[in-house]
Amino acid sequence: MTDKDRKYETLEPNQFPLSLKESPLAPPLLYVRGKLPASDCIGIAMVGTRRPSSSARELCRRLVKSLKGTRAVVVSGLAQGIDYYCHEAALDFGIPTIAVIAQGINVPIPGDRATLARRIIDAGGCIMTEYEEDFPSFKGNFPARNRIISGLSRATVLVQSKTKGGALITADYCLQENKLLLAVPGDFDSETSAGPNQYLDQGKAMPVFMPESLRTVAGLPKIKTDSDAPTAVSLSQIEAAGCNLSHDALALFKQFNGFKKTFQELQNECNFKPNNILAILTELELSGLVHSPDNFQFYFNGAT
Repeated sequence: MTDKDRKYETLEPNQFPLSLKESPLAPPLLYVRGKLPASDCIGIAMVGTRRPSSSARELCRRLVKSLKGTRAVVVSGLAQGIDYYCHEAALDFGIPTIAVIAQGINVPIPGDRATLARRIIDAGGCIMTEYEEDFPSFKGNFPARNRIISGLSRATVLVQSKTKGGALITADYCLQENKLLLAVPGDFDSETSAGPNQYLDQGKAMPVFMPESLRTVAGLPKIKTDSDAPTAVSLSQIEAAGCNLSHDALALFKQFNGFKKTFQELQNECNFKPNNILAILTELELSGLVHSPDNFQFYFNGAT
């Protein structure tokens, strides 16, 4: 069966995944082959150079593996190199993945990437593009494609990149949307780590020092069952137990106590930056003042 034989859907903006629907970077239409992830899944963009280091494949596998057991969806661009390794790892570890391409949905994908695209679809993921069925791949399509990768995601991980390239364009779109940008630091004399190191040095990104810590840094707690869901407690109970909340955590809790909010709503309605919100939510969850059974909406004590 060829890709052209496979059915695809045309989605209008009201049918987009929530993160992209709320994004100012959203395209007017999307062509999708395969299945969109569940509505409570959270996009994590993973991007990098087409010519990574010799250790990049194992690095990508460790990064992606850390997302297993969460509601993460790996979003990337189906290019050679880092994109390929991240899609491949997601499939190997049973994590949903979305590939955003820079050509029409019916334009043949060359080489090994065609096999990978079929694997993504067969595993329940999808290939998507904003370009009409037979629209060819042009160099100018790729920056536009990268904005969709960012738009679909809560956070973007800059794995390896030189100081110029498409991965940095995606990183800049992430910053433009005031979303969380993460970067994997590397040796100062490594060409493929120059991009991440530059963004870390400029304070634009948060570091992922160990691949296994990605889940924590990105604010993705493990999926919880009903039996281990946290029991909500009141602020007075926390104080009586001698637990001290940070000033920021106390402020956020007081602002939203009794409400349930998505991460995007929290960004829109409070004055904290995305990485600070994630840290505060973690503190509040550990204190039992916030719970998120679906890892999409955050329930502040009293909300139902």
